[in-house]
Amino acid sequence: MYLVFDTETTGLPRDWNAPLSDVDNWPRVVQVAWQLHGSDGALLEAADFLIQPEGFNIPFGAQEIHGISTELAREDGVTVSEALAAFQSALDRTQFMVGHNLKFDLNVLGAEYLRLGLDESWIQKPVLDTMTPQTAALVGIPGRSGFKPAKLGELHAKLFGQEFAEAHNATADVEATARCFWELVRIRHWQPSQLGVQPTQLEDFIATNPQMVSPIGLSHRNLKAASATLRSKAAEPIPPAASETSADTTGTPFFHLHVHSQFSVLQATTKVPELIKRVTADGQPAVALTDLGNMMGAFQFVQGVQTYNKNRPEGSPELKAIMGMDAFVCRNHQDRSQKDDGYQIPLLAKNKTGYHNLAKLSSIAYITGFYYVPRIDRDLLLSHKEGVMVTTGGMMGEVPQLILNVGEKQAEEAFLWWKEQFGADFYAEINRHGLPEEDAINEVLRRFCARHGVKAVAANNSFYLDEAQAEAHDILLCVKESEKKSTPIGRGRGFRYGFPNSKFYLTTQAEMRQRFANWPEALENLGEILEKVENFGLARDVLLPAFEIPQEFVHADDAADGGKRGENAYLRHLTYVGATKRWGDPVPAEIAERLDFELETIERTGYPGYFLIVQDFCQAARDMGVSVGPGRGSAAGSAVAYATGITNVDPITYDLLFERFLNPDRVSLPDIDIDFDDRGRDKVIQYVIDKYGSNQVAQIITYGSMAAKSAIKDAGRALDLPFDEADRLTKSVPDNSSLPVILDSDDATIREKFRNEDYDKAVALREMAKGNDLKAATLLQAKVLEGSLRNTGIHACGVIITPSDIRELIPVATAKDSTMWTTQFDNAVVESAGLLKMDFLGLKTLTLIKDSLELVRKRHGIEIDIEAIPLDDTATYELFQRGDTVGIFQYESPGMQKHLKDLKPTVFGDLIAMNALYRPGPLEYIPSFIRRKHGTEPITYDLTDMEENLRETYGITVYQEQVMLLSQKLAGFTKGQADMLRKAMGKKIKAVLDQMKPQFVQGGIERGHAEPILEKIWKDWEAFASYAFNKSHSTCYAWIAYQTAYLKAHYPAEYMAAVLSNNMNDIKQVTFFMEECRRMKLPVLGPDINESEGPFTVNREGALRFGLLGMKGVGAAAVDFLLQDRAANGPYTSVFDAARRLDLRVVNKGTWESLALGGAFDRFEGVHRAMFFAEESDGRPFVERLRRYGQAYQDQLNSAQVSLFGEDSGVDTPEPALPQVPTWNNLELLKREKEVIGIYVSSHPLDAYRYELRTFRKQSVAELGNLDEFVQGRGSRDFIVAGIITNAQVRMTRTGREMGSFVLEDEDGANEFVLFGQQFLDQRSFFVNDLMVLVRGRVQRPAWARDDNQVRLVADITKIQLLSELFDREAKGLTLFAAVQDITPSSYGELAQILRAHPGKQRIQFHIGDPVSQTQLRMPSRGSGIQVSRELLAELDRLNHFHAAVRLD
Repeated sequence: MYLVFDTETTGLPRDWNAPLSDVDNWPRVVQVAWQLHGSDGALLEAADFLIQPEGFNIPFGAQEIHGISTELAREDGVTVSEALAAFQSALDRTQFMVGHNLKFDLNVLGAEYLRLGLDESWIQKPVLDTMTPQTAALVGIPGRSGFKPAKLGELHAKLFGQEFAEAHNATADVEATARCFWELVRIRHWQPSQLGVQPTQLEDFIATNPQMVSPIGLSHRNLKAASATLRSKAAEPIPPAASETSADTTGTPFFHLHVHSQFSVLQATTKVPELIKRVTADGQPAVALTDLGNMMGAFQFVQGVQTYNKNRPEGSPELKAIMGMDAFVCRNHQDRSQKDDGYQIPLLAKNKTGYHNLAKLSSIAYITGFYYVPRIDRDLLLSHKEGVMVTTGGMMGEVPQLILNVGEKQAEEAFLWWKEQFGADFYAEINRHGLPEEDAINEVLRRFCARHGVKAVAANNSFYLDEAQAEAHDILLCVKESEKKSTPIGRGRGFRYGFPNSKFYLTTQAEMRQRFANWPEALENLGEILEKVENFGLARDVLLPAFEIPQEFVHADDAADGGKRGENAYLRHLTYVGATKRWGDPVPAEIAERLDFELETIERTGYPGYFLIVQDFCQAARDMGVSVGPGRGSAAGSAVAYATGITNVDPITYDLLFERFLNPDRVSLPDIDIDFDDRGRDKVIQYVIDKYGSNQVAQIITYGSMAAKSAIKDAGRALDLPFDEADRLTKSVPDNSSLPVILDSDDATIREKFRNEDYDKAVALREMAKGNDLKAATLLQAKVLEGSLRNTGIHACGVIITPSDIRELIPVATAKDSTMWTTQFDNAVVESAGLLKMDFLGLKTLTLIKDSLELVRKRHGIEIDIEAIPLDDTATYELFQRGDTVGIFQYESPGMQKHLKDLKPTVFGDLIAMNALYRPGPLEYIPSFIRRKHGTEPITYDLTDMEENLRETYGITVYQEQVMLLSQKLAGFTKGQADMLRKAMGKKIKAVLDQMKPQFVQGGIERGHAEPILEKIWKDWEAFASYAFNKSHSTCYAWIAYQTAYLKAHYPAEYMAAVLSNNMNDIKQVTFFMEECRRMKLPVLGPDINESEGPFTVNREGALRFGLLGMKGVGAAAVDFLLQDRAANGPYTSVFDAARRLDLRVVNKGTWESLALGGAFDRFEGVHRAMFFAEESDGRPFVERLRRYGQAYQDQLNSAQVSLFGEDSGVDTPEPALPQVPTWNNLELLKREKEVIGIYVSSHPLDAYRYELRTFRKQSVAELGNLDEFVQGRGSRDFIVAGIITNAQVRMTRTGREMGSFVLEDEDGANEFVLFGQQFLDQRSFFVNDLMVLVRGRVQRPAWARDDNQVRLVADITKIQLLSELFDREAKGLTLFAAVQDITPSSYGELAQILRAHPGKQRIQFHIGDPVSQTQLRMPSRGSGIQVSRELLAELDRLNHFHAAVRLD
């Protein structure tokens, strides 16, 4: 017999893996139903029992699913004992238990047996479950791995072609399960042995039931309707704790306790400034911020409220900031054995002590509690509860969840726990969003409050500002879950997460008074919370970590009064020790004066410790062999920094100003950014962690917010806007603009903010937003989403160092792929919060220089001190003059190369100036700068006093330092005033400029300068100062650039090898720099097992050798082993020697294949690449046999024993014969080489067609990468490109027509072309991989949208031709160019001999030029014709006096 049964329960278990003995874990059974069937399928018995709840109630959530209310079960149910007795009787008669996902039913019934002390061993009976991997495959719903388990309704629909609508009534579920079971039996889902029957019995059943199994046809009671009827007959409702009649609440203030901002990433849209603006406009006396699990918005929130209070209208009350957090409180925050997000509990700080406790809780939640979400537990909360209030929270709170899904008893136990722990600081949160679930929760909370003396408070858990933003918020949730908005909201398959209605917004006081008119106490009790809350600030002065100084510099008074005498003395000591090394002993008087001025300023501002900290880790970096940059930014203006080794550029030599770095008239924290080589940066950070402690060092978080274009993309994706339309909308947004500005501004503002094409785009967007289509909806919702946080990351270089545990100061978090903590506050506020920020920057160029020097040392035996190279090196300046700056730091762009060729720099100052000028704004001064240098434009000065400061830049103000020095000289500004002027001009601070201009003019007049000239100087400065560059920074980076240029000029092979090694992970860059090597006539050789190392190297002949780590399939472990073995045992003598010596576990089959394909064995005699992949008799490639030989040799070597007579028994494993197979053709070889190297190294397939390319090709494929740039503002532009066809595909469109695509690759890049319709049919024959072709076409908009500037450009193909056929089809003749003096009988005879060897019908034309008379003679040949071919052109190329060009017309 087969017992088919099902249960309905009070909910779901907390832990699905808990044992049955944990009866509190397993929900209670409220209905059990079954059917007992014979082996022939006949129904023998059907039963259904509701079970009376004893000591528990049926929670709201369970009632919503199955409809069984507590009242109905009590009215119509039996005791659990009676139900189980009847069930046991059926069990005793059955052989098999049948169900759908029966494990759950077995567990809940087993727990009921245990509660009654009954024997539950029946659970061990055989089970036939209709939810199996086989039924999952039958239903076929794709999952992450295979198919998702099929629900009962899904299985029923698959088997019978009709929905099963009565799910979650046990009797209906049993009937559906029984029908599915017997249908599965009928279609042979189970074997006879699995069913406990003979094969003949199964065949008889199938024969008896030739058609699908029919339903039994039992009637099922509508339990939801029955419960509703029973409730309607109830004599009287449960009495409320307060009068249901409306009360007058007009004078009762309301404020929000439960508010989520955009810092609840992708779960709320409210921005903190808008929140403060909204609540103050509504007159609310306070507002809380309770983001999910974090306190990222705390500083911005508290500071925003403080700013409002400081500037609030006279007579307005102070706004109170209630800092809080929606904590995820789970059972054990360190348990990651199962997913447990816990309950969302709002925690609110009463004061600063409470804030710090919340910050610590949030930090711990990330550091030790993060598992899907940042979690804490009750024990943690209790140890940090001082100054903290708590509420029951919204529907995701513990008490509400227990009410809904577990039972009132458990909910009340939890309620009492919170009351006992927090006393009067525990409140019942009453939300009224218009949800039946909340009505059920509030009814129970009302009773709990009355029973236990807890106060209820009104709330409206909010996630967005206005009800109108509900849709945008829903789209944000879709973005988070990667869902479509059209997917219905709900639980389970086919549904998505979303809010039940649009009421989760920031309601007004009036709305809340209306909602709580019948519960006025909930509003009034908010006043108690208001009284408890204290406003506090979070801004503070920066706290420097204590720097340990030598004992002889320690000053006793410092410990008592917090002074810095010892630090100042030690810094002075280090400065003067360093100064004697930099400038000699004794230190020159003028330099000592500068140092004393700086040291006094540092002492006065109170930051000697800052310099000591930076000096310390810079010195530690050098001691560890980490390259330290010369400095960056204004820090290079400090002579103290130079003397102590923080920077490496002499500020005295280059007129760099200390006050540009640290204003002596204004106390501000220094900001020293340090560059380290990017491989050593982490070592320096680890040094800092080791020195100060891991709990005092953290990285800085970054907030990734949605800009206008990304908001459109996200909204469009969620709203199912077609990709092309979303892309067009995105491209319609002017760069760096805002949708609220575009869509909400008036026409005058639009005209003012946008010009030309941007104005047209803005107007078009405004029109689109007025529509009623999906594009308009996308724009309007994107406008709301713009600025929302989308993700968090880590600041590229910022590191925080604190004097004590950072968790005592601010909340921290963890970041993916990093063991370091991160601040929850971003870079904009960390310093205001009192944290010391240091920038540790990784600069690849420093690594490149370091690698170059090592290659020079290895190859030439020379140790170069790169900091001591001469600044007047002729070869280096010649390199700059040629514009030969590919790979040169900061100077490698084509525009910079052009200006360098014109400038022809001869001194270091020229390089500093070009680095400063080559940026938007100053760029326009470059031609004048160049003309003045070369004397073709006069150098003028407004005043002769300006010459000293402007001479190095030929009378043009280039640097901010020049403005500062001139303001002091011309108008008597102090150093501090000069720096204020620089900052005000750079940032266009009008108020400060208006204040300083009269002072400048008056000061100049007092020094004898004419007012009109002073006015002109001031006007010129105002125009240029916002572009003027920091000379300190420019000098530092010009020095790095000079170092790289010096290395390229003197050691080109070593330098380019380092460049290639440091770009090895970017195949496009490798290709680019390989081309530069070819231009420099530096040979680049492929990988070689005896010569290659991990990175690129230079061999004895000066050729670059490809690095093994640049090959696919060759891992670092294999390379390390190979290099170690080669160093210990010498070069490999053959492939067999390599097989004998290499550890085949480390150098695996894939590595061997990659080495062979890449040509690493090519230099062994008699070996070529095809051999390794020749099939042996067993069907395996030779490379596998080679490895087996090596393994056999190593096994025999390991087992070889010394003979009885002390002689070595030796190893005798014969070498296999090399297979005799033909070599691959060049194209096949290069194609396979590219597979493992990523680029063509030996040569390029297109090299064979270099004359065709030179003649016919107009653009590189890479130029088609950006079609908008390619057309250069025109509507269209023709192109002619050439390359190799790869990834050719032919497929069908939705309408059943053929289409095709292919990728065209040349030496510089690749581009995909897609062809449809007749265009595809015309070119179909070319859709073959490895064809080398010329492609002609036009970049334009599609024919259907030629006049729509918003439609994307496409590259249309008009013609494809084989490169091999071009000369035959297109060449009309040949033009030969020569100078008259080069035409001699000898040279002409040599030419004639070549031409006669290539006879044909194409004509020759001579162009003879005379450079003296500047005349040219054109002469057609009257002799025999020639046949243009690449062979002919190659021979002509070898002639010194004639140059050939193919004529096409």
